[in-house]
Amino acid sequence: MKLDIFKKSTVLVTGHTGFKGTWLSIWLKQLGAKVHGVSFDIPSNPSHFTVANLSSQIEDHRLDVRDSESLEALVQEIQPDFVFHLAAQALVRPSYENPLETISINALGTANLLNALRSLEKSVVAIMITSDKAYDNLEWVWGYRETDRLGGKDPYSASKGMAELVIRTYVESFFNSSDSNVRVGIARAGNVIGGGDWALDRIVPDCMRAWSLNKTVDIRSPQATRPWQHVLEPLSGYLALASELKKNNQFHGEAYNFGPASNQNYPVSELIDEMSKYWDHIQWNNVSKSKVHVHEAGLLKLNCDKALFDLNWRPTLQFSDTVKMTVEWYKHYYQNSNQSIYDITLSQIDEYTISAKLQDLSLIHI
Repeated sequence: MKLDIFKKSTVLVTGHTGFKGTWLSIWLKQLGAKVHGVSFDIPSNPSHFTVANLSSQIEDHRLDVRDSESLEALVQEIQPDFVFHLAAQALVRPSYENPLETISINALGTANLLNALRSLEKSVVAIMITSDKAYDNLEWVWGYRETDRLGGKDPYSASKGMAELVIRTYVESFFNSSDSNVRVGIARAGNVIGGGDWALDRIVPDCMRAWSLNKTVDIRSPQATRPWQHVLEPLSGYLALASELKKNNQFHGEAYNFGPASNQNYPVSELIDEMSKYWDHIQWNNVSKSKVHVHEAGLLKLNCDKALFDLNWRPTLQFSDTVKMTVEWYKHYYQNSNQSIYDITLSQIDEYTISAKLQDLSLIHI
């Protein structure tokens, strides 16, 4: 697959001020796309969006995806060739505090966007990003396949399952004819890490905030196992899926997992140990027994064979590379304030691209 398909195309990224959205917008801009971003607000302070000064590089729109009329008007104005839907309430723990808001943003917002695309009189490819947490997680050792049951023990996971039902309903009800202008792909990814994430209650941002101030960080679940992957890994999958859908409708309506290799599931404690190789004087406390916590999954893995078979996509980075790139990005921010964060981000995208080329991954053949 060639990424030059995005050159001179018009791309709408919802949730462009978020962690994944900022990385994706910068990558698309580098590929020559005219990028329009739509978000309700900037989700954290600091944020990758702000420190990279992304608003000067793309078209920055502000609205709530739950506002169906404004969203449809914007889609009509932009006339996108590609849409990447990342706008979401993206964290498990806040979903317990505001379950209705989480459900309305993640499910209703998805419906509003798909409904807006119905009115377009041109072809458009829409990549709808949900989550690995959409699966009914039994915390077993096998990776979940795209055909496995969806579910959710918390409001966030349930909201992503709802979003998937909404997507499939629109595909079957409105975009199912051979001459449909809209082609839809569903992307499921999980625990991504990388520079520029400052969300609350996430392990890497919590560590970086604390360690940059020489403080100790509390770790809730040091033995919880996660499929750690760099943010660029699933983003490369989203781009691969969009490119294939643009060329033909063979994969229209299909869901794909984009996760790390199965041997890259590590406990939180090992993630911290690996981070300590690139950051001096780390300190952390195990508070797993000292506080009452809401339910958080202890084990969740994805099977990505379908993405390999259909899209020739597979992860590029090893666990050590993922952690190294992540910590080095934060070191540039906290310790080298004169360097352009936008340029640092671009350099890591280039580094990732080179690594993929060396592994002969067809995705990055530009």
